[in-house]
Amino acid sequence: MAHLQLSQAFEQSYKSFEAYPCNLVYQPSYLGVLKAYRDRLNNAAAKLFTANIGEVHIPFRDLLPNEQAFEKRNIFDDEALKDWIGDRSTIDSLTSTHVGDLATRRDPKCRFVFLWGGHSRRPLNITRQMLIRIASYHQVMPEYLDFISVFGQQSSSRELRFSGFREQVLLSKPVKGLSMPSLGRSGRQYQLCYNLKSVACLSAADTTLKQKEWSIRQAAFYHQFDVGHGTTLWIVTKGDLEIKERLQEMTGKDGRPEDRAFGTPEECFRSSLAVHLLYCHWSTEAWRWYLQWLEDVTDHESHIAVLGPRDPSRSRREYTPEDLQTLHNYEEKTHEAIMILEANAGILTSLRSFYTRLVDRRDFSLQGNCQEDVLTFAARVDDMVHDSKMQLSRARLLSRIVADRKNLVLQHLQHQATEKMEALTMSTYNTGVMSQKEAIAVRIITVVTLVYLPATFVSTFFSTDVIRFQNQNGDSDATSGLATSPNETSYGSFSKIALLRWLQVTLPLSALTLAIGYIAFRIADKKRKRASLPLYWTASKADTS
Repeated sequence: MAHLQLSQAFEQSYKSFEAYPCNLVYQPSYLGVLKAYRDRLNNAAAKLFTANIGEVHIPFRDLLPNEQAFEKRNIFDDEALKDWIGDRSTIDSLTSTHVGDLATRRDPKCRFVFLWGGHSRRPLNITRQMLIRIASYHQVMPEYLDFISVFGQQSSSRELRFSGFREQVLLSKPVKGLSMPSLGRSGRQYQLCYNLKSVACLSAADTTLKQKEWSIRQAAFYHQFDVGHGTTLWIVTKGDLEIKERLQEMTGKDGRPEDRAFGTPEECFRSSLAVHLLYCHWSTEAWRWYLQWLEDVTDHESHIAVLGPRDPSRSRREYTPEDLQTLHNYEEKTHEAIMILEANAGILTSLRSFYTRLVDRRDFSLQGNCQEDVLTFAARVDDMVHDSKMQLSRARLLSRIVADRKNLVLQHLQHQATEKMEALTMSTYNTGVMSQKEAIAVRIITVVTLVYLPATFVSTFFSTDVIRFQNQNGDSDATSGLATSPNETSYGSFSKIALLRWLQVTLPLSALTLAIGYIAFRIADKKRKRASLPLYWTASKADTS
């Protein structure tokens, strides 16, 4: 391997790669900001990076100088990483200093580095040490740490609301420490990092409408382009290797020649625009079908609420709180889609704006030969932005429809509750009417009982031996009587005195009983009225005051 001439600033920066990003040669921010990036990286390391060295897997895809095809290499440990980038240095155990060459390989014309973890909720298959080694070797801008921090071990997808676009341009005044021609670096470069989100259906084609599952996926992209030598670096962070497969197809032997041409800086620049377009297309291709599914499933769940009969005498759907929950879930998914579509459109617009501004700069040496390519690129990005805005309008309309139908279902639920309350009220009313009739019947029986009670009591009393109106010898004041011996004929007897005494006792006693019953009823009625009077009088006083 050849010995490459490196700048002292770069050597010092790479040797202290553990301090990334505080070790960068070009530091656009003051040290406090860089320390904050480092602290956030250290705090997230436990969940962001794999702790099992056996799970490390970093795919590299490099187009080496003077080569016509990409070379693929899978890195599984830090030593293999050092060997692949050309670091032959070791640390002397006695002096704790680096011994050997830090760089023995010229940067490839184009390098792709893929950071992945199987899916977006697993740790990335890379260690912290390997990541900061790559970032220090290529002097990656620290802002990219914010974009990869959304990955790592988690129970559910997080920070879907985070989106951004960052740029760093060093053209007119390149940093001397970054200029290393032997390494393929002129120091005149620009860096970009941004993230985009796409959606994908996880279910088979024959899955029922309601059972289909969709997943929102995000990817973070970093791009570095050296204007002087045309060397290009891409770092793609995503849950899986879907982007890698698309890039292999685009830059492989079956791809378009202009997409895999890296002979001159102009060709490298055009190829980088094609890669950007691939990312943009990935972020916009499936939203149409996702929104179509949301429209279909929402209509399937709620069209009866709009068109179905509500007459209780007809067959109708009875709604439950679960129906409201389902519609609310679809409403949240629609709002989420709106937010992501807005973010994607903003990032695509920023990407387009960056390149249109770049090609207008006088210190951009590729301006004359690549201006037409940038215009074509901008037009294609504009088409994707227009498509995103169209889907955004569609999602906003769907959001209003779902909200209206959710309110309609809520009204149906309230109406059902009102009907049940009305039925309960009618049942209570009927029970009250029956109770009232029974009370009237009981009152009639009570009155009759009160009327007959004195007479019954007096008659019973007069029939006893306490009172007798016939004498023992057969003489009496009665006009007729009974036989006193067996030989005599039986006959009836009537006693005026007995009747008079019966009436004299019965009538006053009956009147007294009725009077006592009436008085008791009046007392009970007054007590009942007094119990309700305080509420009435309180309300009356409140009205008058």
